[in-house]
Amino acid sequence: MRLVGPVFAVLSYISFSLAEQDLPCTPETSLTERASIGNGKSKDTSAGSGIQPPSFVTSSIGSISTLTLVNKQIAPDGFSRPSVLAGGTFPGPLITGNKGDKFTINVQNQLTDTSMLRASSIHWHGFFQNHSPFEDGVAFVTQCPITPGTSFVYDFKVNSQAGTFWYHSHLSSQYCDGLRGPLVVYDPQDPNKHLYDIDNAATVITLADWYHFVAPQAPFVPDPASTLINGLGRYAGGPVSQLAVISVTKGQRYRFRIVSMACDPNFIFAIDGHTMTIIEADGVNTNPLTVDSLQIFAAQRYSVVVNANQAVGNYWVRANPNIGTTGFDGGINSAILRYVGATVAEPTTVSVSTNPMVETNLHSYGYSTVPGKPYPGGADININLKVDLDFNTLKFTVNGAPFDSPSVPVILQILSGARTAQELLPPGSVYALPPNRVIEISVPGGTIGAPHPFHLHGHTFYVVRSAGSSTYNYRNPLVRDVVNTGLAGDNVTFRFVTDNAGPWFLHCHIDWHLDKGLAIVFAENAPAIKTGPSTWQNLCPTYDAFALAGGA
Repeated sequence: MRLVGPVFAVLSYISFSLAEQDLPCTPETSLTERASIGNGKSKDTSAGSGIQPPSFVTSSIGSISTLTLVNKQIAPDGFSRPSVLAGGTFPGPLITGNKGDKFTINVQNQLTDTSMLRASSIHWHGFFQNHSPFEDGVAFVTQCPITPGTSFVYDFKVNSQAGTFWYHSHLSSQYCDGLRGPLVVYDPQDPNKHLYDIDNAATVITLADWYHFVAPQAPFVPDPASTLINGLGRYAGGPVSQLAVISVTKGQRYRFRIVSMACDPNFIFAIDGHTMTIIEADGVNTNPLTVDSLQIFAAQRYSVVVNANQAVGNYWVRANPNIGTTGFDGGINSAILRYVGATVAEPTTVSVSTNPMVETNLHSYGYSTVPGKPYPGGADININLKVDLDFNTLKFTVNGAPFDSPSVPVILQILSGARTAQELLPPGSVYALPPNRVIEISVPGGTIGAPHPFHLHGHTFYVVRSAGSSTYNYRNPLVRDVVNTGLAGDNVTFRFVTDNAGPWFLHCHIDWHLDKGLAIVFAENAPAIKTGPSTWQNLCPTYDAFALAGGA
């Protein structure tokens, strides 16, 4: 059931030449400059309007870097609007590291535009933050926001994790104004490495919805104006703007890392004439599964292997959203896969999908059976979450309570001595969980605004019942960190073990829904939660002074 409305701002990025060659700048070519992150040059494609399109770069920043937050006027689909950007690009720069690395990211807040939020916080989506929940980056859950004119260093280790991740603002709906970017952790011992030849910055594909006004002015749950693939797109009735071009060499096998940075829609993603072999979902390796299309929800990620084995030519890359303007007329919701040696032209290929991805056919690699007993309700603690909408307040509720951001972050409440759900704020939205227990969460589908993609911080989870299925899989289900909770008749169910102390957010990743209260917090093993460094402790006094002076 869809809620109505229209607006916001989101992102998507990185148009790289996969063949590592320069391409001419044409309305269909997205590689405009080879520049350094945060200082990239860009060419004006807006007919003398003075509006600079986003920079496209083949470089990335490493695990020890500075990320500067700035405001900038951009027109990724031909419509000019202000934005909030990481590193001055849309999406933000690709951050890369290797399995086991320590990430030290100095976030410098230089936001000045009062039409949008100027404070911020950055969430590193998909990382467990073992022993460092204070680095999770969730405003009013694990920290106070970073105020303009100040900086904060996020310092965390990824330990055993590797795969495709991303980062984004976690303050209100700010990431809809553009603050997001991809993050990849490479694994030199990737068990699927023999399946592909090329996996680098050029093989990251980002999908995003884009809105033609700023997030604070958005009506209740707006529809997007356009879809951006690698930061470029077109909107219905708009100019013939640049489309992203993904360049491949015939005979090579590519690991494309698809990242949905959407604020709302899910997409049906496909590449005309090519199959895709899925080998990763949400930072977890999977057994290879070959499909010709896949549905990807907000915040989900997939790695797919695509063999460039077709005739040299141009092929449409499609990301059809479930809301907004659907279809592909005039090149909307599209990018171009171009073989080296092909003419520079828009494709004439057609879309035919006969083998779409079904989540229950996808199984994680190397995982043992699901913890707990192999039947519904067979966990130590079983929690049913009923989602609803209060039409009087226009707030979403979970088990009757909306999540309203507390004035004191949940983690600071815990560190001050609060332990039980009754003591912790916001009331009704915090669930205290003991350590080393199996937790089963079930979410009945079909609620207003469905399907809702639910994301759990601090964990991945076993999806024992998927949307669209009535069966339970306790032997070899998919393990991930974002799950579609489905439509009427669904009862999506997942399990995890409380082996990571922290206040972990569970929320709908449709950012408009989250901003309207669709979230809860699991206060996991509260007595074991540790405080952060002094710079983290100073965030709240600084933010409180900023807010008292009227800042936002």
